[in-house]
Amino acid sequence: MNHANSPYKSKGGMRRLGNALRYSAQGFRAALVHEAAFRQELFAFILLVPAAIWLGDTLAERALLIGALFFVLIIELLNSAIEALADTITLDHHPLIGRAKDLASAAVLLSIALAVLIWFMVIVSHLLP
Repeated sequence: MNHANSPYKSKGGMRRLGNALRYSAQGFRAALVHEAAFRQELFAFILLVPAAIWLGDTLAERALLIGALFFVLIIELLNSAIEALADTITLDHHPLIGRAKDLASAAVLLSIALAVLIWFMVIVSHLLP
């Protein structure tokens, strides 16, 4: 199979932009409907963005705090995509599929740890003289 001639390959132009927006909306909808972890992280995002705006003294601090929250959502979406693709291949135990899922889960954990670290450092920097 020649992947360069795939009928699913993007052709460019305004139609491509419209398709990309539609696919993204479908992805968000799927995450909201099927992924409890994404819903929980989105809830935290909604609660913490106003806190980031209030807590950040500078535009850069606010961007860092909010960016860390976006990063968690991005990694969770990628994790969910890997899990969905893996489950499409087989629901049976397979060591490589299990490894892929575990690696994606570890990426989510690291993104959350990074967000916590950033928030902690900004808060501590405000408490120190």
